[in-house]
Amino acid sequence: MELTYAEEKSKKYSYEWEDYEGGEKNAKTIIAEILEDPKLPELEEIIVGCWGESWDNDAQAIIDGMVENKDKFSHIKSLFIGDMEYDECEVSWIEQADYSKLWEALPQLEKLVIKGSNNLSLGKIKHGSLKSLEIICGGLPKEVLQSIGEAELPELRNLLLYIGVEDYGFDGDTSDIEAMLDKSDFAKLEVLGIMDSEIQDEITEVVVKSKYMKQIEELDLSMGSLSDKGGEILLKEVPEHANIKALNLEYHFMSDAMMEKLKKLSIEVNVEDQQEDDEYDGEIYRWPMLTE
Repeated sequence: MELTYAEEKSKKYSYEWEDYEGGEKNAKTIIAEILEDPKLPELEEIIVGCWGESWDNDAQAIIDGMVENKDKFSHIKSLFIGDMEYDECEVSWIEQADYSKLWEALPQLEKLVIKGSNNLSLGKIKHGSLKSLEIICGGLPKEVLQSIGEAELPELRNLLLYIGVEDYGFDGDTSDIEAMLDKSDFAKLEVLGIMDSEIQDEITEVVVKSKYMKQIEELDLSMGSLSDKGGEILLKEVPEHANIKALNLEYHFMSDAMMEKLKKLSIEVNVEDQQEDDEYDGEIYRWPMLTE
């Protein structure tokens, strides 16, 4: 399920280097500009890009500004905080925020995308309208996984989580992912993505045992270190679930033979962007697509 919003009702707010090099522009000024924008009452979607030295200054003022002026944002349906390219700020450098008070402030919110995980906190998640939650990062803290596992999101359809690596913020293991999947209660979930991990094979083994395999239509295990080991698990488990119509494995380390086997499944399978192992001093290394 893909949620899209009319272009004329979507607006991105972002600073270029020339805007903030003197230090005058930051998260406080960007939320002030959003509040002063006469188009704000007409918008359905707000996208916030670089708010100025985003590697040193967090996004808290943006979130707090929305909470403090919730009457002006209560109509917003889609929010993306941190929409930056690597040349603006590496994903592992983006300083995020505490979103715990946002859930109540934006009652009409259907889609939330967060990029970056430094100092990210979701708090107690309770929201009656949210349909899509995506967190893009180089390393997802287990505290965030715990919040998602305990979330009350009765309308959630899409859940996409970039797990990343330990060096850039992932401080958990497969047991934390398993606990999140076991504890959570997303009765309407259609798309599940647990991706971008250096332990993608192990994650695959956990995901295929989860209750969501019986209800989702799309499984996304892309952008990670998936090898033939994970491929074998999918070959065995996916055909057991007629509800699954699509399997996204783009960016992987599987062999040509395994790719061919998976493409013969009677569903849509994406095995593009095949990677090659790195070998150093007799050890094999496989890297996820997005880390730093």
